[in-house]
Amino acid sequence: MLYLKRLLAATGFTLVAATPTFAQTVRLTVQPGDPKLQISKDIYGHFAEHLGRCVYDGFWVDPGLNVPKQGRIRMDIVEALRKIKVANLRWPGGCYADAYHWRDGVGPTAQRPRTINTWWGDATEDNSFGTHEFLELCKLLGTEPYLAANVGSGTVQEMANWMEYLNSNADTPLTQQRKQNGHPEPYGVTMWGIGNESWGCGGNMTADYYTDIYKRYATFAHNYPGSPKLKRIVSGANGDDAYWTETCMKKIPLDQMWGLTLHQYTLPTGSWTGSKGAATGFDEAQYFNTMKNCLKMEAVVTKHAAIMDKYDKDKKVALLVDEWGVWTDVEPGTNPGFLYQQNSLRDALVAGTTLNIFNNHCDRVRGANLAQAVNVLQALILTDKEKMLLTPTYHVFDLYQVHQNAQYLPLQFQSPEYTLNGDKLPALNASASKDASGAVHISLVNLDTKKTLQLETALPGVSWKTVSGRILTSANVNDYNTFDKPGKVKLAAFNGAKKRGGNLAVELPPQSVVVLELK
Repeated sequence: MLYLKRLLAATGFTLVAATPTFAQTVRLTVQPGDPKLQISKDIYGHFAEHLGRCVYDGFWVDPGLNVPKQGRIRMDIVEALRKIKVANLRWPGGCYADAYHWRDGVGPTAQRPRTINTWWGDATEDNSFGTHEFLELCKLLGTEPYLAANVGSGTVQEMANWMEYLNSNADTPLTQQRKQNGHPEPYGVTMWGIGNESWGCGGNMTADYYTDIYKRYATFAHNYPGSPKLKRIVSGANGDDAYWTETCMKKIPLDQMWGLTLHQYTLPTGSWTGSKGAATGFDEAQYFNTMKNCLKMEAVVTKHAAIMDKYDKDKKVALLVDEWGVWTDVEPGTNPGFLYQQNSLRDALVAGTTLNIFNNHCDRVRGANLAQAVNVLQALILTDKEKMLLTPTYHVFDLYQVHQNAQYLPLQFQSPEYTLNGDKLPALNASASKDASGAVHISLVNLDTKKTLQLETALPGVSWKTVSGRILTSANVNDYNTFDKPGKVKLAAFNGAKKRGGNLAVELPPQSVVVLELK
């Protein structure tokens, strides 16, 4: 409790909630694990759809805007995302992918057609941001591009031509066109989604119909000499739709797919009809319900992984949760088709919890994409003309980047309960890894708004001398950053962990995300 008061005083916060009380001690053991099992860096991927102000007025800005730019790419955003090592970036959608025709976005900008984004606000697209601009953005970010091919309104030939345009080094009209457009060498794009949400906005297909379509498209998704082998990705299930996953795994040969996707969002109210819940100003009951809905990810991932195991015992096919995050009502006064929402400490707790779930399922979950990177849904970054802020969710990705491509270390513990109005959920979730240097990292999330957790952690087989850490917390779970106060919710040094004999003792404050490093 003393540590929490000092932390909040140092960061300018005051306690306005009920005084925290200590819960029972949690005994946690870090297991040695399998040295061959890694937490894929691709779990830490992001999403940039042509939606609202994510691309236009986000990554891609007006030439006259007084911010650092390379061409029209906004460089303060690039630098912020480089810092957290964005593993891959998914584009152009989303629902927009199955309405997007890649030829509209290549060639001289002035000659590109204007189109209407019928999915998101009927906004007019001038297509000034297309394939080359996206791949330049990925180069600046140091990230892998993840492209979504148009299956819903496109053709097999259109997808095959896009792949040839990007990946072939042969002397063909398409490769000559790429060279004329400023890129002599092939891009070698490997990650390809074959459609998006084919059960919904990607065509309202049945599972059986889509699997037949997928096999046709995958047949013409060619590997080109000199370019890396394609990672063909199946448009997978919505939430806990077991039939969709079962059908895909049963009907599509394993050698025709590298990955299978899953979309699972956290809605505060749990309902797609009516209000999804507010991004700010919510009470503890609404927070509790949001976290309860967030924790459903554990059961959903477990369910789909079990189905995949029936057909793929060697776990060759990756499960990619390539759309996840908090989805609330839009901010009052904003375009409802632009999905602009604020981002609070609650969202950071959702992010930390969800990433812990993915880490703990890294034998099957080998990719994920938060929706979305800038100005849309659970964004990492918000902008207002020249102003830019980092959201609480951004800080979680900053904390968790230490897990990327690190050896997975299983944890064993029994979580205390966080109770409210006769309902309950696990207060503690966590994951751990060991990096190439031998340092062990433990990420801890305390969802309880009042109780500090006392952890006694055993680390058999781990040799360590020092522990350090960082924490993300705030006085209230509905605190958020604004353009006037961009540092209200921010990272701070964490001094609540110490070595006690051979064990690690941790005092984990309420409503906090902590990552520890043991060396």
